[in-house]
Amino acid sequence: MPIEVLDSETTDQRLNRLTRALGSGMFVHVRNMLHDMAASDVAFILESSPPRTRQVLWQLIDLDHTGEILDELGEELKDNLIKQMTPERVAKAAQGMDTDDLAYILRSLPDSIFNKVLQSMSSQDRTRVEQALSYPEDTAGSIMNTDTVTLRPDVNIDVILRYLRIRGELPEATDTLYVVDKRDNLLGGVRISDLLTCNPGASVRDIMAPDLEGIPVGMNDSEVAQLFERHDWLSAPVIGADNQLLGRITIDDVVDIIREDAEHSMMGMAGMDEDSDTFGPVLKSTLQRSLWLSINLFAALLAASVSNMFEGTLEQFATIAILMTIVPSMGGVAGNQTLALVVRGIALGQIGQSNSRWLIGKELAIGFLNGLLWSVLIFAAVWLWKGDIALGALIGGAMLINMTVAGFAGASIPLLLKKMNIDPALAGGMVLTTVTDVIGLFAFLGLATFFLL
Repeated sequence: MPIEVLDSETTDQRLNRLTRALGSGMFVHVRNMLHDMAASDVAFILESSPPRTRQVLWQLIDLDHTGEILDELGEELKDNLIKQMTPERVAKAAQGMDTDDLAYILRSLPDSIFNKVLQSMSSQDRTRVEQALSYPEDTAGSIMNTDTVTLRPDVNIDVILRYLRIRGELPEATDTLYVVDKRDNLLGGVRISDLLTCNPGASVRDIMAPDLEGIPVGMNDSEVAQLFERHDWLSAPVIGADNQLLGRITIDDVVDIIREDAEHSMMGMAGMDEDSDTFGPVLKSTLQRSLWLSINLFAALLAASVSNMFEGTLEQFATIAILMTIVPSMGGVAGNQTLALVVRGIALGQIGQSNSRWLIGKELAIGFLNGLLWSVLIFAAVWLWKGDIALGALIGGAMLINMTVAGFAGASIPLLLKKMNIDPALAGGMVLTTVTDVIGLFAFLGLATFFLL
């Protein structure tokens, strides 16, 4: 697909122009517009279009460009479009795709279509796909590319340069050529910049970096992203158990992982899938959200049952009913601050067994000090507002208890969920809210019942 020159037209304006052209029946004009756009822009427009418009646009896209566009789409929309394609069209789109992207597409297909797509592929594509599919999903092996350029240590640089000129092009995002022995064991790497500026009479061994770090093929992709971020890599080799070079991972794949992890955390706080289609069908979107809403309803009923336990207190003191929501609300906010900090630390790999206890102690102390500060302030506010020193003391004491518990819960809940192999970004917020609501209401109403009645 041709590289698009950036202009002053925004994507929203382009989408409006495409929609108007479709409404006028100018399908040839729309096809030409899509052909001249970058694959990432076409993917963005597809994701920003209602289902009916999206279907028409997809039919107008050239078959030769579908693979590039599928690479750029979110998982839910990508899966929906692939299911509508014939096996022959999927095989055609797969030609020229990166191995990791192709493996993802095939993993999402039903077995019957999967086998038909494999049969439609060339033997070379079939071999590299089967190799990629042999590695578990979300590991370094599943996201690596096998398009590596390797060198032998005893070859002269002048020979290497002549070979590269004959080859004509390098794989995308190539900043380092890898040095291997006869068994393809990784020995080191030669940066392109060093290759172009060194003495042509030198050998590869003279300029290679022998301490090149390889990524184990079974490493989790989030850990791979952390290594790239820490070392500012553009690419890195992937090695097997015997230090054998298997492929490489490039920065564009890592950016996708970082974006997916960020979307997962953000959407997970609301109990939603990070790949939820913004313009997806109404019924499907409704069903996706119903499960989390049902769980949240159960949590709300649990908190309401605490209030019901103190029905007599609420009947005798109307002021308590007015003030009772303050304590759970403050605890929820304080706990979510801690929760967000700990979930981020877990995602970045900064929190482990060696420092988790210290972190819980720190957040417990912060919760207590915050609770002490705001309990004094709410005590003074209620005393001045209602003229009731006892009621002010009750709500202040309840706030101290709840904010202290919120600090402890905000730090310990995500760590506990992680040990149970439950995603803390997905379930942590709901569990924490339930704890702060129940503890806050129980502390305030319990103290009020004990002292005032």
